Amino acid sequence: MSGGSGSRREARAAWAFLAPALLVLLVFFLLPVLFAFVLSFTDFDLYAVADPGNARFVGLLNYRELLHDPLWWRALRNTLLFALLGGPLTVGLALGAALLVNAPATRFKGAFRTALFAPAVATLVAMAVVWHALYHPRFGMFGHLLAFFGLPRVDWLGDPRWALPSLVLLAAWKNFGYTMVVFVAGLQAIPEELYEAARIDGASAWARFRHVTVPLLGPTLFFVAVVTAVGYLQVFAEPYVMTPEGGPLKSTLTASLLMYERGFRWWSLGPAAAIAVLLFVVVLSATLLQLRRGRERG
Repeated sequence: MSGGSGSRREARAAWAFLAPALLVLLVFFLLPVLFAFVLSFTDFDLYAVADPGNARFVGLLNYRELLHDPLWWRALRNTLLFALLGGPLTVGLALGAALLVNAPATRFKGAFRTALFAPAVATLVAMAVVWHALYHPRFGMFGHLLAFFGLPRVDWLGDPRWALPSLVLLAAWKNFGYTMVVFVAGLQAIPEELYEAARIDGASAWARFRHVTVPLLGPTLFFVAVVTAVGYLQVFAEPYVMTPEGGPLKSTLTASLLMYERGFRWWSLGPAAAIAVLLFVVVLSATLLQLRRGRERG
């Protein structure tokens, strides 16, 4: 009896500690998600904000209209392209930086890590001012570099062909610091004895990286790939700050930005909620696909 009562007391204590976190999740996550899902089946708009009774149930009408809207497909294409370009670039930069700052010969490792991590904690608005200057078609540093090599200057944010890649470069520069820290933690967990054994066997630096670092860094790499992909599929801040209203010819319009415009500029909250649900399906599908590929490789 004493053992059973002790287990019940431990269970009650555990629930008491978990209750605040569960309450926060319920109030600020689960309920809003459920409300948005219900909202996507209504024509909730500005008039319904003043009087919820004005909202009508429209079934799948919002989804049908959205799937026949060329602007949605353009936004989805831009979002997927942003993730496909930005994800590998961010992971590659982060892995390279992690290898450099974790190398035994590197001095002042703490200072380098701090400097490389700084963009991850800087405000995007402040960075937008700097990057707007860098991207200036006439006076920007990138334009001067092109001119130095005899190449024509580019209107980075005004040309539909270059606007999205320009935002990808900004996003990769801003986000690779956090990913680098995760990679550094993964690298430090690899036993040094394995590298010593590989050196004794005559393995080159590339062979050690390929046959020791990459396999043992696999779980970290998988985690980083999933988190980075999910983050880039929800990209909003970069196009909103750098190229208002989706940039030239909607070349930087993303699904999250389209949802914001429909919901908070035009107050069409029902269609905006439908965009949120479809974006959730896209993100969930991409995550499950990566999980399946990770299990197959494992």
